[in-house]
This record gives sequence, C-alpha cells and structure tokens, in this order.
Amino acid sequence: MLESVLVANRGEIARRVIRTVRRMGIRAIAVYSEADADLPFVREADEAVLLGPPPPARSYLDAEAVIGAARRTGASAIHPGYGFLAENASFAARVMAEGLIWIGPPPPAIEQMGDKISARNLMEQAGVPVAAGSREPVTDAAAAQAEAGRLGYPVMIKAAAGGGGIGMSAAANAAELRAGFETARSRAERFFGNPAILLERYIEHARHVEVQILGLADGRVVALGERDCSVQRRHQKVAEETPSPGITPGLRHRMQAAAVRAGEAVGYRGAGTVECLVDTAAHDFVFLEMNTRLQVEHPVTELVTGIDLVEQQLLIAAGQPVSFDPLAVTVSGHAIELRVYAEDPRRFLPSPGVIAEWTEPAGPGIRVDAGYAAGNEVTTFYDPLLAKLCVHRGSREEALALAAEAVSAFVITGPKTNLPFLAELLESSEFTSGAYDTSVIARLRPAPG
Repeated sequence: MLESVLVANRGEIARRVIRTVRRMGIRAIAVYSEADADLPFVREADEAVLLGPPPPARSYLDAEAVIGAARRTGASAIHPGYGFLAENASFAARVMAEGLIWIGPPPPAIEQMGDKISARNLMEQAGVPVAAGSREPVTDAAAAQAEAGRLGYPVMIKAAAGGGGIGMSAAANAAELRAGFETARSRAERFFGNPAILLERYIEHARHVEVQILGLADGRVVALGERDCSVQRRHQKVAEETPSPGITPGLRHRMQAAAVRAGEAVGYRGAGTVECLVDTAAHDFVFLEMNTRLQVEHPVTELVTGIDLVEQQLLIAAGQPVSFDPLAVTVSGHAIELRVYAEDPRRFLPSPGVIAEWTEPAGPGIRVDAGYAAGNEVTTFYDPLLAKLCVHRGSREEALALAAEAVSAFVITGPKTNLPFLAELLESSEFTSGAYDTSVIARLRPAPG
C-alpha cells in the first residue's frame, strides 16, 4: 500500500482527502499558500509544506513547487483533489516521470477528455449519445454563424478547452450568437489559453445528471449511480442529490451503461464522472463532458452506497482491488448536498472576510465537509466555497426535511453566505417537487430589469 500521500489542494477537499488517507494508516502531507496557513487542513496533516504566496499561479498551480514539496517530504504519491492541477495531463505525466504514483486516471485519458470537441467525437464513436454540435473548433464569428445555421437555434456556446461554465451562454438568434461568441472566445483565451469554441444544439428545460464511475486496477469500469446537479447559478452547481428525482429507472440504466462505455473507451482508471444533459421532454440524454477527477459532489454517492471514493482512488492507484464487490453495488436512501459559499445570497457575488462564528449542524444523517473554522479568513484568491452540507435519509421527503433543519442550524458570521438562499431553495415548491431543471435558480432569482 502507499506509504505517504501529498494532497496537492486546499480547503475542504484537502481536509476530506487527508481524513481518509490518515484513516488508512498512510502519512498525509499537505501543501499550502501563505493565505491558507491557518486553515484546518494544514494542521490536520502529518506534515505541511509552504508552497508560496497566495496567488494560485505562485502556489497551488506551481507544478515545480508541488513536485519539490513531494521530493523534500519523501511522498510516494500525489492526490490532486479537484481544480488546480487535477485535470492537467502534463502535470500527471510529470508526477509519474518523477517516480511518484499519480492518484488519478492515465494522462492520455485526461488529455482526451480535456477538450470538449475531441471528447464528444470520441464518445460518439464509442456509441455514447451526443448532442448535435461542431466536430471541429469554431474559431471566428463567420464560422459560428454558419455552424449555428446548420445546427438550428437555439445553440449553446462553450469554450472547447475549459470548464466551470466560464464564458458559456445560450444564443436564440444571430445577434445573441455574435455577442456570446466574442465573450466566450475572449474568456476562453484568458482563462484557458485556447480561444477555440464549441457550438451545440441547446436543449431547453434540461436536467444536468452525472454518473459516477470507477476504473478498477484490473481494467473494468463500474458505475456507482447518478447525481442530479441541475441546481446551478451561472452554470455552476449549488445543490446536488441522488438518486435523481427526474429520471426513470430505464433512463438511469441506459445512462450508467453509456458512462461505462465512455470510461472503457479511454482506458479509465480511478474515480471519474460522466456528465449528461437530460431532455425532460424527450426522456432522453446526451453526453456533456467527462470530469477526470473526484467531483465536489462525491459525498452524496458515498452516503447512499457506503463506499469511500477516496479510499477506492488510493487502492486503485496502488494496483489493489477495491474494498467493495463491484458486482453488488446497492443504493440506499436519498442524499442531498448543499454548497455553502461565502457570497451575497441575492446576487451571488463573493463576500470575503474573517469568520467570527462557525457552528456546524450535527446529528444522525448529517455530514459537513468544511474547509474553514472560526477565526479563519476567506480571501479573494480562491473559490468562495466554505463547506458542503450533506444529509442522508431513507426517502427524499425525509432528506429534504433534514436538510432544512441543518441549514437553519448552520451558523456562520463575518462574511455573507448563501445559507439564506439555500433555505429559500428548500422551501421552493419547484425544488421540493423534484420537477426542476437547470433554470430553477434563474426563476427564484430573476435578473434585474
């Protein structure tokens, strides 16, 4: 088994990975920036190494600094968490070239799935349904207009090499396409260093549903159920649940089978997620993208399956069998995750500051994956995610009731948080009915004017 693992991340995901690493008797090594020196994950590791100043480019994104920390501490493996270097194929290859174990999929799989256009072309070849869209990068406005004419409006505009919803927008006509294309192209260049754009036929009233897969050390790929991630603001997830209340058993089975084919097509190993858009009118789905890492929302899958996904990542990376029977995975009850952000609950703008009070809800069926505690400062350098509030109960109705209780019991003062919005979401008839789609927040928070 692995002797030591360096966790190349911060906040709640670093803390969560460290928890499993230490439970398994493995030495946990943290890396941190100057801004994060007082966060819980640093003191909870067996050893911690300062990477550099707060800006990510000079700390968590500095591959040389991370590799250097691994060398100095004698780490045998690197776990990237999510974000930062997690889906950087060059970094993964470098880790392996250094003689370290990369706790993630093979670099070629990361590279193949990192470009949305090549990914959808490969998925189509593997028999995975894809939306009508561009097979080649769209690089100028004239080509975009021609492609939209071929696909038919409305269309979705996406950065081919990016993620996180950056620059993404829908266009219902040529004027909206021109504006959206230029915005997407400039943001793609700025954030991802690649201005290439993908156009896809826009599916109205869609649900965003993803399948958790594991590529085992013996080459098999298994599916561990799905998660509904349709509650989004600015194409970024706010709440997730499993099982999805918006799909039938038949559709669930087809999605999971397609996700396994997707993993097999790239020789996947470790934890990954196949994201899909579900057409609620047609009761069908299409491939959206594949995330070649652990997802933020992985706790809900852990709660209903009883499977520690980080533990499986470590076992697979070490070439060992997983700790459960891949042929006998069962789902029990219903789980919901609510992302607690340091942000204004009405406009969703970041709200940095020092946390004066931090009181987490506790009790049966409640899990909190937190990155902060009282006295910590939320800075502007990183994503404002503070914690993930998760609940698990025997039914969706019971889970919703427990979630509402847990939100009301979660006390954070100092920075503004979205806890008031989460309470409002849990009172929304659209959400509680289960009949929501990716526009639910837009209806709860209409744009001004």
